[in-house]
Amino acid sequence: MSYRGLTVALTVPCYNEEAAIGRVIHDFRMAMPGIAIYVFDNNSTDNTAALARAEQVQVISVPLSGKGNVVRRMFSDIESDIYVMVDGDATYDAPSVTRMVDKLIDEHLDMVVGCRQVSGDEADAAYRSGHQWGNRMLTTSTVKIFGGGFTDMLSGYRVFSRRYVKSFPALSQGFEIETELTVHALELRMPYGEVMTPYYARLEGSTSKLSTYRDGLRILRTIFRLYVSERPFSFYGICALLMMTMATLISVPVFAEYFRTGLVPRFPTLILSASMMISGLLSFTCGLILDNVTRGRYEMKRLAYLSIPFRSV
Repeated sequence: MSYRGLTVALTVPCYNEEAAIGRVIHDFRMAMPGIAIYVFDNNSTDNTAALARAEQVQVISVPLSGKGNVVRRMFSDIESDIYVMVDGDATYDAPSVTRMVDKLIDEHLDMVVGCRQVSGDEADAAYRSGHQWGNRMLTTSTVKIFGGGFTDMLSGYRVFSRRYVKSFPALSQGFEIETELTVHALELRMPYGEVMTPYYARLEGSTSKLSTYRDGLRILRTIFRLYVSERPFSFYGICALLMMTMATLISVPVFAEYFRTGLVPRFPTLILSASMMISGLLSFTCGLILDNVTRGRYEMKRLAYLSIPFRSV
């Protein structure tokens, strides 16, 4: 089956979503009849997998816990021209899939993000204000560091081209995978877009697997890790500047005393200053070396990306 001459695969990562998985499958079949649906069950302890099989879709078990591990398996196992990824909790709007896929095809994009939009009396139940604030903070931090114009970096509703999927390494294990998906597009300067989509409250019996503080800290740690690995000269340059500035400030009284009396009465301070200055120089050197390594990695990832032809109608 195809859509506009291209094969489209819907990949659904899920864990204990027996209350919602049937609704997700039904709604996406109605929205895009030609779509191939794959449910990736991440060690569910309820009837999620059995209910999905009853809907005549392929169910693939992923024993390693965590959404990042599921995405890695999805991208390696499924062959398609276009990939749609959506959480299996029935909170995302299925009819929006045609607009997202059309945008990807018509504008020759590699990724389209479904930005969550809530309204009405159930707005807070669907998308709590604390989660909205955290999403804005994390999205803004990523945009400030890596550039781009994303407004909902943590959305679980995305459409990808084949060349995006097959060039994505998927190193994260949990919910921080959305951060890695975003930074991958920004670092390779891929064309991307966003589509506003309604976001609904969970169905009765479905519970959120996201831990606000634990997963928020993991996402912050991922942003920091990606900053160090993708912007090493900036990171180590800042460290070098701080250490060399502190070394200079500490050494001023020592040198002032030496020029006035010809004596150095505070050897520990002088040794500390010299050590910090050497550490600053080493940090600057590390930044230069790692920046060249990062450029080499970037070239390899870019060549891997370009080796996959873009399919269009």
